[in-house]
Amino acid sequence: MTSSSFWQSGRRVVSLCATIGALSVVPGLAQAGKSNDTLNIAWAKEQPTLDYFYQNSREGIIVSRHVWDGLMYRDPVSGEFAGLLAESYKIIDDQTFEFVIRKGVKFHDGTELTADDVVGTFEFLTRPNTGKIIGQSAAWIKGAEKTGPDTVRIYAKETTPLALLYLAGDLPIYPMEYYNKVGPEGMGVKPIGTGPYRVTEVQPGKKIVFEKFDDYFKESPKGQPKIGKIIQRTIPDVNTQIVELASGGLDWIFKVPADQADKLSALPSVEVKSASTMRIGYLTFDAVGKSGKNPFQDIRVRQAVAHAIDRNAIAENIVRGGTEVINAACYPSQFGCTKDVPVYEFDVAKAKALMAEAGFPDGFKTEIYAYRDRAYLEPMIGYLSAIGIDTDLRFGQYSSTRDALRGGKAPFAFMTWGSGSVPDADSSTPVFFGGGPDDLAMDEEVHKWLKEAGSTMDVEVRKAAYAKALKKIAAQSYWVPLFTWPTNYAMLKSLNWTPTEDEIPRFFTASWK
Repeated sequence: MTSSSFWQSGRRVVSLCATIGALSVVPGLAQAGKSNDTLNIAWAKEQPTLDYFYQNSREGIIVSRHVWDGLMYRDPVSGEFAGLLAESYKIIDDQTFEFVIRKGVKFHDGTELTADDVVGTFEFLTRPNTGKIIGQSAAWIKGAEKTGPDTVRIYAKETTPLALLYLAGDLPIYPMEYYNKVGPEGMGVKPIGTGPYRVTEVQPGKKIVFEKFDDYFKESPKGQPKIGKIIQRTIPDVNTQIVELASGGLDWIFKVPADQADKLSALPSVEVKSASTMRIGYLTFDAVGKSGKNPFQDIRVRQAVAHAIDRNAIAENIVRGGTEVINAACYPSQFGCTKDVPVYEFDVAKAKALMAEAGFPDGFKTEIYAYRDRAYLEPMIGYLSAIGIDTDLRFGQYSSTRDALRGGKAPFAFMTWGSGSVPDADSSTPVFFGGGPDDLAMDEEVHKWLKEAGSTMDVEVRKAAYAKALKKIAAQSYWVPLFTWPTNYAMLKSLNWTPTEDEIPRFFTASWK
């Protein structure tokens, strides 16, 4: 950063703080949308399309949960499954699922949901060469067929323990007559679903207007929407979002930096809520030697790194909010994620002793790759320096960092993983230790246990297999798990809304106080 840009940045921060400080003494300033039953929200990222099958952003997920419904619903607090567009369901066998489609459900254009819409949606999801970005959520599907007027069977390619989770998350049902007519381009600007809110206006890159769907079916486990209208605006600059919230132009924002969240908390009209998300951070090593012979192939060096970093201090003083230090290679509340694994406490003397035992009493120099949250990484670099590990930081985009790891160019990296908000260890641990392109350990015993966990519907067998795999991953220090990622939400106190750990705001549960 140049000196001029530094001072410009400094002036912006000072100006923001001054603005917030001034607003804090103006009573009753923030009103926003309660008076006209309109929830005003903002986020930074522009949506290239509203067709859910052609985008993969967090903001796109939020839109999808309001505009569309899937066959199933999973309560984000209890974890219980319920039929959504499916009136009922049963598991025929490990690869066959049968659903009775709910009658009387309407799409936003007034047409009625049919079993043909369900089958057509899944046929589209399995069709090759469409350019869709839905990924692993649909990769397991072999096909679907209509077995009665209101009955559909979905077939898996192989036993898929996460099938119901996928069906309750990233697989909305489309009105296929409409979709076949307008295609992804039409759905991208005028989306139609069965969800609790319908889109009534789209200004690409600027705003989306949602209105409560009056014909939303009464039996929905999502409940009935209470707020009449939602206006989402795209505001790339978080400081602008904050000022608008503080002055009453917005009701809700998220991803607020911790220091600015503290300042917003001082406003009498604003409430800040911090919640852990399903994203975890970790240090990973090229333990198998993809990048050539390197010190991290020695378990003692990997364990030295684990002992060298004060994860609690970083979490408490820098990350803050709803963060939690973790020791296993998974998110704590995911199914199969055990906490009963070896723990490496902060111990510099032990770290130095392990380095000496490994033949590096004076340390060594290494590259470390990373792509985000430099503020979290910098103290870790300092801790490593204290035991003689001199790091050359290669900071880039996620794709280039991932490719460096996969391509054998990176011996060491600071990474994060969000699991697609899927609450099962199968969406995290096997990605990095199951023998795929991101596996830098290539431990055949771990492969065996993870394959066992992912190829049965037996809950107890899955738990036991994950426990074995996670214990060995920790014992071998293939990763240094760090902490969970929090998200700070800021809103006017007139709004009644509670965050969930999957980082999917459900405004259809919100109301005015």
